[in-house]
Amino acid sequence: IFYPTGGGTGLIGMWKAFAELEALGWIGAERPKMFAVQASGCAPIVRAFEAGEEHAERWEDAHTVAAGIRVPKAVGDFLILRAVRESGGRAMAVGDPAILQAVSDCAEKDGLLLCPEGGATLAAYRSALAEGWVEDEDEVVLFNCATGLKYPMPDKSRALDKNALPPLATL
Repeated sequence: IFYPTGGGTGLIGMWKAFAELEALGWIGAERPKMFAVQASGCAPIVRAFEAGEEHAERWEDAHTVAAGIRVPKAVGDFLILRAVRESGGRAMAVGDPAILQAVSDCAEKDGLLLCPEGGATLAAYRSALAEGWVEDEDEVVLFNCATGLKYPMPDKSRALDKNALPPLATL
């Protein structure tokens, strides 16, 4: 699971829910890998994860196009780090250019208007594939937690041809 992580409440909530579902006997002990995705301009969780720390230090001069993950100090930092480590996942940072490219690619190729936070998860997934942290055949969930309508639209200089058939592979 690739989750855009600012305050981390969504990631923490999912991890807690898996434990509760197991306690009820609804699922087994197997858990998905949790990937906490942050922007490289504000990545306190990533820095703490890579340093092996239990808490994240405040990130100074935080900046990113993904406002929802621009959180310099998460209150539940230790819970985020615990969930990521226990799951065998990672904390990853991606740059704004990769985020914006992912948003643009998804709009053009899939017809989905991601928010930058969702674009961050796609950019992180691409990076994780390249690094070998996930494989092509893995079942993966990428979270897009808001609408892209809250942000400036991706630059599209090429209009769709209303008279042409779409590529059948995209249907």
